[in-house]
Amino acid sequence: MKTERVTLLTTPKFKAFLGSEAKREGISVAELVRNRFEPQPSAEAAMIETLTAELAARLKEARTTLNEGLAEFHAWLAEKNGAPAKQRKRAAVRRGRA
Repeated sequence: MKTERVTLLTTPKFKAFLGSEAKREGISVAELVRNRFEPQPSAEAAMIETLTAELAARLKEARTTLNEGLAEFHAWLAEKNGAPAKQRKRAAVRRGRA
């Protein structure tokens, strides 16, 4: 939230320069100053943020796949051990696989 004001004394030439730069970019002088001087994330920080989001999505997919594989294994194990069909179905449902 923008709540602070900065007053700057400058030469008429520098003020005209700021005005022409802002006009060229289609923004106000205040926005020009903010764009040029507010801290921006570095290219590395932006890349890390992107990679972190991608990693989180891949981990979620891996977790889902692993849980499905475990459910299949437990159903197979129940079947191999001779569990009745009803019990095998219950085991699969308990493990998230209907």
